[in-house]
Amino acid sequence: MSERSNIPDQRWFIHPQQPDRAIQLAAETHRSPLLTQILINRGFDTLESIQEFLDPDRQELPSPLEDFPDLALSLELLINAINDKTRIAICGDYDADGMTSTALLLRALRYLGARVDYAIPSRMSEGYGINRRIIEEFHEEGVGLILTVDNGIAAHDPIARARELGLTVIITDHHDLPPTLPNANAILNPKLISESSPYRGMAGVGVAYVLAVCLAQSFGQTRDLQKSLLELFTLGTIADLAPLTGVNRRWVKRGLHLLPKSKMAGIQALIQIAGLSNEKNLKPEAIGFRLGPRINAIGRLSDPQIVIELLITDDDGVALERAMQCEQVNKQRQQLCEQIEKDAIETYENSSLNAKDDRVLLIVKKGWHHGVIGIVASRLVERYGVPVFIGTYEDDNHIRGSARSIPEFNVFEALEFCKDLMLKAGGHKAAGGFSFEADRLDEIRARLRTFAHRSLKPEHLKPLVTIDAQADLSQLDLALHAQLDALHPCGMDNPDPVFWTPNVCIDEQRRIGKGHIKFVLRSGNQKINAIAWRWGEYFPLPSTLDIAYRLKSNEWNNEVSVQLEVIGVRSPQVQQTEFLFSDRPYTCTLLEQRGTQELRIRNTKGETLIIQKGQRIGTLGKSNQAMKEVDVSQAPFYDLVKAAVNALQV
Repeated sequence: MSERSNIPDQRWFIHPQQPDRAIQLAAETHRSPLLTQILINRGFDTLESIQEFLDPDRQELPSPLEDFPDLALSLELLINAINDKTRIAICGDYDADGMTSTALLLRALRYLGARVDYAIPSRMSEGYGINRRIIEEFHEEGVGLILTVDNGIAAHDPIARARELGLTVIITDHHDLPPTLPNANAILNPKLISESSPYRGMAGVGVAYVLAVCLAQSFGQTRDLQKSLLELFTLGTIADLAPLTGVNRRWVKRGLHLLPKSKMAGIQALIQIAGLSNEKNLKPEAIGFRLGPRINAIGRLSDPQIVIELLITDDDGVALERAMQCEQVNKQRQQLCEQIEKDAIETYENSSLNAKDDRVLLIVKKGWHHGVIGIVASRLVERYGVPVFIGTYEDDNHIRGSARSIPEFNVFEALEFCKDLMLKAGGHKAAGGFSFEADRLDEIRARLRTFAHRSLKPEHLKPLVTIDAQADLSQLDLALHAQLDALHPCGMDNPDPVFWTPNVCIDEQRRIGKGHIKFVLRSGNQKINAIAWRWGEYFPLPSTLDIAYRLKSNEWNNEVSVQLEVIGVRSPQVQQTEFLFSDRPYTCTLLEQRGTQELRIRNTKGETLIIQKGQRIGTLGKSNQAMKEVDVSQAPFYDLVKAAVNALQV
């Protein structure tokens, strides 16, 4: 294996900049041009679309009854079952989406007077989705109506068996549609509705929420129920990494403000155990995004019943006990991830495998816990920049694993390409799961290599850093940080904004904690603190770099300041130097812009003079304001430009 560079080997994608449009929209919205450039990158380039995105409650939502063809029938079946005291059973799933969906519908149905119970298949012995065993047990227990959540859309055989036994079946799911649909009485799935519908991107918990709220409305019982349902929707949507656009953004934004003052015993217990109840100035996002992993950990390593009980109980003692179990299992999950990641890196580095040559990495070892190897796969993708398939032995003869991808590689298609060699496989573009006989390992590795060579070019094989806009360190203040808050909640399809700054000096740097680097950055006369998580192996970083980062706030001794979370660095791509002119300090930068050399001269007031090679007219002004044209052949600009060029040539 070749030695690793002292900086991460990354590729950068910088969104095409539209400075004139960004400045125009900034004036119309009274926001920073940096913020409006981010919104343009996200596809919001009109005043109306920006206002609707920043304030999603302005959006007019169609009735779910208009968009979901089977919703009216589902409501009728459930209303009849509740009124007739028919036993209802929910079949959930062991991931956070499935567990929160199950708890949400249990709460709603019990509140509305239903006789309802639930079952979740065993992750280790049965795998995902409703199965014949569950159907048969429901039938023996006298269940008359089965309601699936976050599963069922591909369960043809179990649902056919349920119908044979005379059971009514409503499927609520959000996964991709098979060529033919199961023979359920009703199916609710956002993949069955128009792509333009705001409900299209919902997770399983979103479908459960729509069904529960519409059902409560039918009984005139929404007032006391809706807040708790919205909180569960929020937790499930965040934990499932559903896109935070459309109704997801609207409802999650609302739900995040409810979580800190939740009346649900389980959520308050989770907040307490996570150490968040006493923190000042805690943003709602922090609660949502800190609780999600604790719920997810149970589904990966323990019994989903712990989370169901946590989220449906009204007993403070039970809630605290279940929350403590979540915390304990989450710590176990963190330790396992660290241990397996370290082991996987060592196993790969000491093997004859070459991920760059193969354009894909398939790594398998005994003893790894299946519940967390998907997380480890994601970390290896970040490290090596290739699609990662990671597996562990279920027994001597069978391997089971998870896959995570890069944007240019489709995991679902890759698994389909290997289908004849697999026992079981499924997933989507970015992730998947699989199992195969152990003696097929070399064949599958070769098949994945063939698929990867068809899909990927060598330039794809570096971790991708996607950047929204260039910023000066002088622009990075608490006022900008406050404006960026309007983009939250950030997540899938609405990522945290990323900026970059060229030619930054690293004045101080030190290792902290478990392999992080903390440093002080300087550009011109501006200094700012920064941190790079899990970058200890790159210490010390070179003294001058282009940096890519997210803007964060840091509170210390009751003082709040901005801090950069560095996610990317590269060797400086432009010439930059400092010089004096008329006893005043300036910074000048020479860079390539669309094939033309461009000179930028910046003073200590934040004003920048921009001149393109061969042009007499340049622009002058601050980056967050409209620029004015100036003639650089005239004083005082001519001598200033001459001094800058001389400084660059020294």
